[in-house]
Amino acid sequence: MIRLRTKRRERQDVAASGVLSDLAFLLIVFFIVIAVFNVNSGFLLGLPQKGSVTTVHVDDLMRVEITSDDAYVLNGSRLGVAELSQAVRTRRVTQPNVTMAVTISPDATYQSLVTAVEIARSNDVDNFSFSMAEER
Repeated sequence: MIRLRTKRRERQDVAASGVLSDLAFLLIVFFIVIAVFNVNSGFLLGLPQKGSVTTVHVDDLMRVEITSDDAYVLNGSRLGVAELSQAVRTRRVTQPNVTMAVTISPDATYQSLVTAVEIARSNDVDNFSFSMAEER
């Protein structure tokens, strides 16, 4: 009888071969690619086309001025944030198509403009415009 010699192979440890590290790397790349990133979109504004004309009824126009000391002026009266929000809410009930025209002093802070836009958006005022006040 002939005896065959069989060589026993040593078992290799899977962790030592580097396969798991390659697999982990590929999984990390896969999850990064399919992840949904939260992007802050800021204010979404529908801007008119260049040269287009928008007609606004005079009664629907609400003029708000932001002064250099960040006060809001409506019809000659200085208002705080809560009072301006209440005035916009009241005007929105009586005139659903109200357009808020904001005139900004060059010395006013950016936050005061953001607050005015937030007041308009929270009260469902979809039409508003911005303009800079002329320096005196």
